[in-house]
Amino acid sequence: MAEKNVKAAANIRPNPNGDWPQIDSASYIDPTAQVIGNVHIGSQVYVGPNAVIRADESDDNGQVNSITIGAECNVQDGVIIHALAGTQVTIGKRTSLAHGCIIHGQCTLGEGCFIGFGSKIFKASLADDVYVGTAAVVQGVELAGESFVPACAAILSAADVANFVTTIGLAERAFMQKVVNANLVLVEGYIRISLAAT
Repeated sequence: MAEKNVKAAANIRPNPNGDWPQIDSASYIDPTAQVIGNVHIGSQVYVGPNAVIRADESDDNGQVNSITIGAECNVQDGVIIHALAGTQVTIGKRTSLAHGCIIHGQCTLGEGCFIGFGSKIFKASLADDVYVGTAAVVQGVELAGESFVPACAAILSAADVANFVTTIGLAERAFMQKVVNANLVLVEGYIRISLAAT
């Protein structure tokens, strides 16, 4: 990973434990986003305006677990990613976190997932290619690959998974790919603008 020179800045800074974000040089972080502490961001990731990625709560041994975001992900406007002390968040490559969603550790998202506008994921494990609809809540469960969570659903138990979660279709697959592609174009464009300004 080619990491940026993450010098002290208003929006990219260490946590109280002294852990600095590690950000691939091919990623774009909006100046209004906040990236704090033990955060690892892979290549070609887009982090949008007012997003907060904060790894700063230490466990009983004084260590802060990581938030790891894989390559080609997008963290859109107003997204919050955080973790309770002693827990971590892992987000697989090419996953999209849509405007205003909250991802809170302990949490694992597989590759190619889509988390819809205003959704909340907490104490959950999602396999690859899971689609979570707008304003849904997924908490305390595991979802198999290619699961589809309807908009506004509350998936809080194995019974909820059995009763409400189905399988993604062609329309969801196409939309998920479209979102990833659109944000990769944004990464390229914003980096080009940044380089031209220096």
